[in-house]
Amino acid sequence: MFKPQRRPQSGLTKAVVILELIYHSIVRSVRKTNSNAFLAIIVNIVQVLIFIMAFYVMFSLLGLRGAALRGDFLVYIMTGVFLFMTHAKTLGAVVGSEGPASPMMQHAPMSTFIALMSAGLGALYIQVLSLAVILFVYHVAFTPLEIDQPFPAFGMLLLAWFTGLALGLVLLALKPWAPGFVSIFTTVYQRANMIASGKMFVANTLPGFMLAMFDWNPLFHIIDQCRGFAFINYNPHYTNWQYAWWCGVVLVVIGMMGEFYTRRHASLSWSARR
Repeated sequence: MFKPQRRPQSGLTKAVVILELIYHSIVRSVRKTNSNAFLAIIVNIVQVLIFIMAFYVMFSLLGLRGAALRGDFLVYIMTGVFLFMTHAKTLGAVVGSEGPASPMMQHAPMSTFIALMSAGLGALYIQVLSLAVILFVYHVAFTPLEIDQPFPAFGMLLLAWFTGLALGLVLLALKPWAPGFVSIFTTVYQRANMIASGKMFVANTLPGFMLAMFDWNPLFHIIDQCRGFAFINYNPHYTNWQYAWWCGVVLVVIGMMGEFYTRRHASLSWSARR
């Protein structure tokens, strides 16, 4: 008798409520590592710059700059580093998002879908903003930036984010059942992609036996395709972005089925095992 009566909401109203909740969850996920969102972005920019400078010095000392593509050498490095960082950071953010047994799920509109989307979009926001700042400073302070096909190249960045989100969704669904395995696998996968992503070389220069060692990796295809869009004189012959796209779609389907099953069997006691 004393229960408040809920007014029926239209589909548009529900969509607006969900989008508002995702927005606030994105802000929370961005500030999770640092209470100051601006400082969190600065830290990410510094991490990317350290990666770029480390690879620049390594290529210079080893005399491998001639093996890279004709064109801006730093753009060659940045196309690999930006996509690798976006993929790895998104994967880590989604795996570390709120699960079905989290106390946050006790609040009515909140759901695991909103939690993982806010984690993924928060990671994308930080990476895109870092990319924009670094490229702007490089264009203004050092040399004019030339990208042959900037929109398709940015599309490859979004595809790297999507595949990281898809794999993170599968691991998030598996995490309550095997938290130790998921933690180890995430770390090993991110470390292995330092080499397996192909950001230090291009597919056209690899012999056949080495190409077979890397072409299973969607990120390898994405980075190579991005360099094909970024450089006018490079045409990738052994990779295609459709492979990465369909890998991401398949992983999303598997992850959604796994997340649905996990959510149905969620228990608050799982949090004590982590």
